[in-house]
Amino acid sequence: MANIIRFCVGDTLELKKTHPCGNRSFEVLRVGSEVRVRCIGCGHDMVLDRIKLEKAIRRVHTAAPETSPMTTDQ
Repeated sequence: MANIIRFCVGDTLELKKTHPCGNRSFEVLRVGSEVRVRCIGCGHDMVLDRIKLEKAIRRVHTAAPETSPMTTDQ
């Protein structure tokens, strides 16, 4: 059984092949059975099948976890 690569919205994916603009980094915009990504170099966005995208991923750079604002009791 194949391992599923975990990534979330906001993560940056480094792919094995370069985009025609010369960049390899893509930002994840939507996750599901199809994944919407945007090239960081030229801004082109595209929708790819998750299985095809997982085969093309070299590295996942996770986004910094969002911190919720501290609540103060008054």
